[in-house]
Amino acid sequence: MRPFFDLLKKIIQTGVGKTRFLMAAVGLGIAMLLILIAIQAHTNFSQLLYSSKNQNETADFLVINKTITNAMMGQSAKSIFTPEEIANIRKQPFVQAFGVVTSSQYKVVIQAPGDLHFATDMFFEAVPDSFLDVKNEDWKWNEGDRTIPIILPNDFLNLYNFGFSLSQDLPQISQETVKALPLQVNISNNQVSDQYMGHVVGFSDRISSFLVPASFMAWANQKYSTATAVGTSRVIIKTPDPSNPTLVKFLEDNGYTTNQDKLKFSKTRMIVQTIVSVVGFFGLILLCFALLVFSMFIQLVIASCKREIQLLVILGTAPQQLQRYLLKQFVPLYIVVGLLSLLLLAALQYWTAAILAAHQMLISPWPGVLVFAGMAVVLALVYVVNWLTVKKYVNNI
Repeated sequence: MRPFFDLLKKIIQTGVGKTRFLMAAVGLGIAMLLILIAIQAHTNFSQLLYSSKNQNETADFLVINKTITNAMMGQSAKSIFTPEEIANIRKQPFVQAFGVVTSSQYKVVIQAPGDLHFATDMFFEAVPDSFLDVKNEDWKWNEGDRTIPIILPNDFLNLYNFGFSLSQDLPQISQETVKALPLQVNISNNQVSDQYMGHVVGFSDRISSFLVPASFMAWANQKYSTATAVGTSRVIIKTPDPSNPTLVKFLEDNGYTTNQDKLKFSKTRMIVQTIVSVVGFFGLILLCFALLVFSMFIQLVIASCKREIQLLVILGTAPQQLQRYLLKQFVPLYIVVGLLSLLLLAALQYWTAAILAAHQMLISPWPGVLVFAGMAVVLALVYVVNWLTVKKYVNNI
């Protein structure tokens, strides 16, 4: 029995069998590596998006309004969110928190003191305090106060310093100076006009609007508004992932818009997901070819020693014993190819993690659990396919 097993081993390792054996091993290795890369790339992408180490809180808040079209011009009521639309936004799975942006219903003129000679028409808005990125003890207003705390957008100060002031030969001012300046705030409607003092308490990178406390907004709208109360034309949401394709599609389908800079990563995300899917698909195709080559190689081995196998079967050798021996020639190869693919992937992952870390993007330097699970599934699949092939052709002799 032993001499025959030695003969089978020589057939496997020499001649045409050896060449096809090498082709199958290389094909299996490439296929397994591509599949593992696709799995690890998906894991890395999830870590970059959802890991607390990579969270960027300012990107989690979106101010949403309707897209203004030519058909809506002159019809401001069409830009107002209906109660049904607000309820629909609230219930979306990507909304962690929801707030209404309340706009002023009166005229506002702000004047800067001294030599700045700066005056401008303005509007106020208010949002729930939980959506603010400015924390200040002065951010409060009670009825009877003549000083209004204000939060300005950083972009506004930048436009003044690097646009308006330079063109008008006016001094540039710092945030500290703006906070120290008393602003004259004139609020009026068609019947009355009152003067207040404005105090800038902070600058927001999250909301590009001139914000006042919600308590003042409610009081002022009730006192100065001469029109019937209308709904809101802007809402604010907190979402864990501004690039979520479901969120982007919801906005497009409903004719809503927001800060597109926060959504642009959605396209990048879809491209990356497509690339990952394509890599995984090609890995599966190569795996199928590798399995096919292995099956053809096994058929060739069995056909090459058909007479010897028939003779051993006649002499009383069990087919199951032959099957086990043939499979033993391939199982070590599966394991070696799997380990080499895993080591190569680990090296690529460590290198990728180092490069991303230099750009403040953190991922694990080691392969994830899904990679090991994927490798086990592929090895099991290869073993089952080859076991079925060996069983089929040995039993047919």
